[in-house]
Amino acid sequence: MSDEVHFGDEIVSREEKTRRVGGVFSSVARRYDVMNDLMSGGMHRLWKDRFVAKVQPRPGERVLDMAGGTGDIAFRMAARGADVTVSDINPDMLAVGMERAEKRNLDRLTWQVENAEKLSFGDEQFNAYTIAFGIRNVTDIPAALREAHRVLKRGGRFFCLEFSTSEWPGFGELYEAYADNVIPRVGKAVAGDADSYQYLVESIRRFPRMGEFAAMIEEAGFTQVRHQPILGGLVAIHSGWKI
Repeated sequence: MSDEVHFGDEIVSREEKTRRVGGVFSSVARRYDVMNDLMSGGMHRLWKDRFVAKVQPRPGERVLDMAGGTGDIAFRMAARGADVTVSDINPDMLAVGMERAEKRNLDRLTWQVENAEKLSFGDEQFNAYTIAFGIRNVTDIPAALREAHRVLKRGGRFFCLEFSTSEWPGFGELYEAYADNVIPRVGKAVAGDADSYQYLVESIRRFPRMGEFAAMIEEAGFTQVRHQPILGGLVAIHSGWKI
């Protein structure tokens, strides 16, 4: 395994990537949800609704929402009665989520700082593992997938919502032009941070295509692996089962 990885388009050490990704999300935490609305035209809310509908969280189920940050996915699952542990490597993102939960009087959520590559939980603890728009920021994605498999119970399910590359002719190129020319400028205007959003654009471009990522999920031990493209694959819902 190489000691060097991509941080966006840059080549850096693994330790440097982990540190710099932390800096990105600490920088944007307070404006993260506003920026999501601006960058997606509010569509991220529909994608998350669709994602949680696929997860089908049930009352009393234990769900680990990794990279759960500001709580968007966890709030939706808690509303369906699931017992959700919201984990993120970045305490600043979790702090925003906890503040939002307090305003909504949501007290059934557990908040915990965790590294997706090396979770502190014991084996076979959860009925479902979710991660939305977070896996591409992990330094060692195969390690994170193995950890997801480890902490799931037999019969547990894995769900990931992530950007990919649209396979619609012309649309992918149109989105890339928008991402390159608009998103960093909006980041500078709204969040006061163009560089962090430039990294996020580059991280999307470098994330594996849907089929490649599905193969990584299978390699981690999951079965019945599926991916459901949205907007031709600009966003995709990935799933698998621990049998």
